[in-house]
Amino acid sequence: MTLTVEETDRIIEMAWEDRTTFEAIEYQFGLKEQEVINLMRREMKPSSFKMWRKRVQGRQTKHEKLRSFEKGRFKCSRQKQITHNRISKR
Repeated sequence: MTLTVEETDRIIEMAWEDRTTFEAIEYQFGLKEQEVINLMRREMKPSSFKMWRKRVQGRQTKHEKLRSFEKGRFKCSRQKQITHNRISKR
């Protein structure tokens, strides 16, 4: 799969967000968790990648199955619309 610069930037942004699940990234861009990890490894400096991996590893909010709130929600109901986000433009 070939991603544009804008799509790559958005995936990295979503991967850094605590509340955005890997499932949401897969839904929008078709990348599974391991593919997101590989993209992050490829696009980031090694120190930044290590910091990100330490941050998200085992984090409940990054995995839909471990979350306790309503299924199908990718963001807080009070969060403003995000530009360049295909889901919010429906």
